[in-house]
Amino acid sequence: MTTSAARRHRWLLHVDLDQFQVSVERLRSPELVGVPVIVGGNGDPTEARKVVTCASYEARDHGVRAGMPLRAAYRKLPDAVYLPLDMGAYDAASAEVMDVLRATGHPVEVWGWDEAYLGVGEPGAEVEPFDDAAIREFAETIRHDVLDRCGLTCCVGISDNKQRAKMATGFAKRPPGSSPDADGSPRVFLLDDRNWLELMGDKPTRELWSVGPKTSAKLAAKGIETVDDLIATPRDDLIATFGPHQGNWLYVLCRGKGDPTITAEPWLARSHSKSRTFATDLTEPDEMRAAAAELLRELLDQVVAEERLPFRVAVTVRTATFYTRTKSRKLPAPSLDHDELEAVVADLLTRFDVDRPVRLLGVRLDLVTEE
Repeated sequence: MTTSAARRHRWLLHVDLDQFQVSVERLRSPELVGVPVIVGGNGDPTEARKVVTCASYEARDHGVRAGMPLRAAYRKLPDAVYLPLDMGAYDAASAEVMDVLRATGHPVEVWGWDEAYLGVGEPGAEVEPFDDAAIREFAETIRHDVLDRCGLTCCVGISDNKQRAKMATGFAKRPPGSSPDADGSPRVFLLDDRNWLELMGDKPTRELWSVGPKTSAKLAAKGIETVDDLIATPRDDLIATFGPHQGNWLYVLCRGKGDPTITAEPWLARSHSKSRTFATDLTEPDEMRAAAAELLRELLDQVVAEERLPFRVAVTVRTATFYTRTKSRKLPAPSLDHDELEAVVADLLTRFDVDRPVRLLGVRLDLVTEE
């Protein structure tokens, strides 16, 4: 996989998808909208050593946060809907969003399932096609395109470097618990030299991108509590405390500076998946096999069209009570043989101990990638 050279841009836009995994699950099961939803592990909140990957805003209102042990989340919110990670579904949804971003014609640097940067405009151009109003309008267009094409909401932070653009996204995000666009929050926010000190000067140093609790505590021990305090600290003092690398970085970061470049890397999906929520729950094994086989055929058509090779098959079953499990099997060798793959899907279905009607089935193919 080749990597393009990093390029500087006048504007960097940070696109951040809202409660991404939860939002993908709600696209598949709209009845989950407005319900506290927690995604993590295999969906069993009593299982040890599993953590929350994503919590809906309704769950966050009760103190549930990403990275929290699932057991701790369950103690706080036992009545929430707990769902397992579905990597294939998130890969597919993320890829669709990134395609929308690339369709703008501007370079895109992907940072994960739910966030990416766009580079817009050339620095120092004699004619600047994107003034403040134009770049905000462009960001709004991105938001609406992602919603229209993917069914997912996002916010956009605008600045002249990655670190400050990501912090701008924090100003754009809506407060937890409110519905999208209903609370008057901007959803698009521009943060640059003109408003940096006004908005960030009295913030705790912990609010700066990449400043964690240990660093902020070390700064506080030196009497450096706010961003203004950090700006007033001589560079040599920071280097003496943190060393040349981190000391110089803190000196630059508190002034709102950072990386102004975009590296647009080719993206290759690691898996594809398809799932279906049924209007009438399935109760017979033959119905389930037929439905899973149909999903596999649709999925295999996509994989063949992309000239990819599956090496692992996974099947997901969700019952009417939202009990969800995924079972997978690695193939003896990568294969596009329909009969072989269908036999694996059928056999995986027999491995589930299903004693309730099935509301959703999913099939995922993990694909060979050349690293």
